[in-house]
Amino acid sequence: MIISASRRTDIPAFYSDWFIRRLQEGFLYVRNPFNARQIFKIVLSPDVVECIVFWSKNPAPLLKKLHLIDRMGYKYYFQFTITSYDSSIEKNVPAKEEVIETFIKLSEKIGKHKVIWRYDPIFLTDKFDINYHVKWFEYLASKLSKHTNKCIISFIDMYKKCQNNMKDICLKDFNVHQKKILAKNLAEISESYGLKIESCAEDIDLEEFGIKHGKCIDDELISRILGFPISASKDKNQRSACGCVESIDIGAYNTCKHACKYCYANYSQKMVQRNIKAHEVGSPLITGKITGNERIINRKIKPLKKQQLSLLDIIAQRNTPADK
Repeated sequence: MIISASRRTDIPAFYSDWFIRRLQEGFLYVRNPFNARQIFKIVLSPDVVECIVFWSKNPAPLLKKLHLIDRMGYKYYFQFTITSYDSSIEKNVPAKEEVIETFIKLSEKIGKHKVIWRYDPIFLTDKFDINYHVKWFEYLASKLSKHTNKCIISFIDMYKKCQNNMKDICLKDFNVHQKKILAKNLAEISESYGLKIESCAEDIDLEEFGIKHGKCIDDELISRILGFPISASKDKNQRSACGCVESIDIGAYNTCKHACKYCYANYSQKMVQRNIKAHEVGSPLITGKITGNERIINRKIKPLKKQQLSLLDIIAQRNTPADK
């Protein structure tokens, strides 16, 4: 089982104490975002959790707790987002120099192969034009390239949930031709700094610039981290262009405090404030409590370690008639 922590909120930045508590107690609850009365119980034993994938814009609060996660025997890596946007877009994200410093500290602590730089989502305004992105991407690449192996990029998808958040942002047209011009520049910069660059859930083909379709929940990377091969299926719950393998997300919508304008996971500031107030470190839920009206379902766990056949098994298979 792979744990995604989380596409829905920044657990390392805002809920690290809660997360450590859940690991220590060995389980947590996730409320179904489409049915509030349905709750999934997720067992968190290191015996069944092959890997944890952290998503964050500021994992600094979790850094000093990583030794606890290591001591419990969990394996993990980070998807670390650092963009070129300022506080007009990313209201509560720390200053660039601060998050760059955190990125470097994290890389030095756990290894550069386990810290993936995300430069996404990419969109255009009068201020944040193609030249702006190229300039800032090169600056960030110069700072981060020695501390990561890969950068993942994506262009903004205007979900309905995003539209309300971005209604005061004058987005400019961003056609395929413009995307390819920018992608070509970013690919050239990445190559100059020795960075591999991939796209995230993009329908557009950028392989002519050396940008392959990536997978953020990456079974190949997880196999390398674990030291043995895993067998994981493509995540059917994600967009068709998404290459990620199956994982269980343990976050909740409308709980992130970063207040980024482009966020698809926060779509009601009233709900965000209510959910933040309802957070308790000791609760199995990231926000709120069990009321007694819910149905709690044990989430099925699928082991991912590939079973190695013994020599006797291989011989037996070869000697078995084809029609059996």
